[in-house]
Amino acid sequence: MNILVTGGCGYIGSHTCVQLIQAGYTPIVLDNLVNSKVAVLKRIELITGHQVRFYQGDVRDKKQLEQIFSQHNISAVIHFAGLKAVGESVHKPLEYYDANVSGALVLMQAMRRAGVKQLVFSSSATVYGETADVPYREDMPLGLPSSPYGKSKMMAEQAMIDLSTAENDWSLTLLRYFNPVGAHPTGLMGEDPQGIPNNLMPYITQVAIGARPALAVFGHDYPTNDGTCVRDFIHVVDLADGHIAALRKGLNQNGLHIYNLGSGVGHSVLEVINAFEQASGKPLAWHFAPRRVGDLPAFWADASKAKQQLGWQTKMTLQQMVADSWLWQVNNPKGYLD
Repeated sequence: MNILVTGGCGYIGSHTCVQLIQAGYTPIVLDNLVNSKVAVLKRIELITGHQVRFYQGDVRDKKQLEQIFSQHNISAVIHFAGLKAVGESVHKPLEYYDANVSGALVLMQAMRRAGVKQLVFSSSATVYGETADVPYREDMPLGLPSSPYGKSKMMAEQAMIDLSTAENDWSLTLLRYFNPVGAHPTGLMGEDPQGIPNNLMPYITQVAIGARPALAVFGHDYPTNDGTCVRDFIHVVDLADGHIAALRKGLNQNGLHIYNLGSGVGHSVLEVINAFEQASGKPLAWHFAPRRVGDLPAFWADASKAKQQLGWQTKMTLQQMVADSWLWQVNNPKGYLD
């Protein structure tokens, strides 16, 4: 069964391709390589023994989408392609709305023309906004995200929600992620941010390997156990498996499906640092810095719906997350080399 994976060379997309292959599916990757590298395809092949069909291009390219759908008997689409840096989105809102909202619309229009009506969408917990009570549940109303990135995910979700109401022959699954971390246990694949990392874990590993001088921990007076922010971290392989579970469910059931993909447990920044130091055996250089505007004290998922309806739950511990992240960084100090 052929599955079109947009953004399949990215961090989450590439790990999902591995899990798709191991589950018996055939991923076909479309990626413009803005936030990723083509070298990851060779790593997927090394892990799985299967070569992935790859198209370099943009999800907003209608002609290329029509070409892909006409040349392959595609059963479903997993849509990762988009821009993802919260901070950058504040300075480049038009680019984020274009890539993330227009991209989703162009893709769904192409799917409709091709008669492909199953979509699994890479969304975000940011759609719950800044004032939602924790833990976040899927039956909560959409909030007001603080960044254009979060708003772009919310807008794309709203388009899919409206489409499910207007056309009942679609299967639309919205997966709201929490904080993906970790790497493939082989050490062959992991997170390879371009420039300064936006996320905690790659920043930690780059400090540990000497690529950056120290980690800034933003804020130490939040109303949490140790004063630092608390987040729901999920291993990227667990997250990828969540897509496989959602894909299987959606193949047999039309309509709108919304799931949180998280561990349901919050860990503070200092807990992550301590776990990393234990796993790596290396002391980490870090210091406190002032709070950042927009950072919430704590949030985590209620992931019970995914467990009940998809038979999915996280398996990897925080210790496994940091150990796999460190193995990836040690084996690939400069990330993927094209």
